Amino acid sequence: MVLTESFQVALASGVKPFSLKGTDERAYTLETFSDARILVVIFMCNHCPYIQACIDRLVALQRDFADRSVRFVGINSNDSTDYPEDNFEAMQSFFIQKKMNFPYLHDMTQQVARAYGAVCTPDIFVYDAERKLQYHGRIDNNWKDVSKVTSHELRDALEELVNGRVSSSAQHPSMGCSIKWKD
Repeated sequence: MVLTESFQVALASGVKPFSLKGTDERAYTLETFSDARILVVIFMCNHCPYIQACIDRLVALQRDFADRSVRFVGINSNDSTDYPEDNFEAMQSFFIQKKMNFPYLHDMTQQVARAYGAVCTPDIFVYDAERKLQYHGRIDNNWKDVSKVTSHELRDALEELVNGRVSSSAQHPSMGCSIKWKD
């Protein structure tokens, strides 16, 4: 496990298009989420201890904001040849096991992760209705122990955005395992 922090990405930059297969075997594009006022793109994987520690928080956030026109989408860009625990079949199992309530997509070519500038899992990008980046940072201030969380940056950013305000949440880098790039 190599601890990596997300790179700073310019706020107000535009969302990048994608066309990826989900664990439900459906094809998803950016247009699939056109009905959402807020789109949360999460680069993640199955085996990362940071994802393992926070997946329930992400599922809870999607549940809490679903009726407020916020849609989450998870994207796994890890090299599944060298990391078979992140292959498509393992993604399908992870999706079921973790009771995920948002699509989980496979970026087999890693082109989507590169286009976004994603480097770690989780790497979280929040876009407004115009699909401009409004938040790029961590979920909260304690990835390891939810009982010790005192700052809910992602939740606060979503709350502000659904209420029509620009996010004033601190944008601390997300941190996690590095994306496992192909040679």
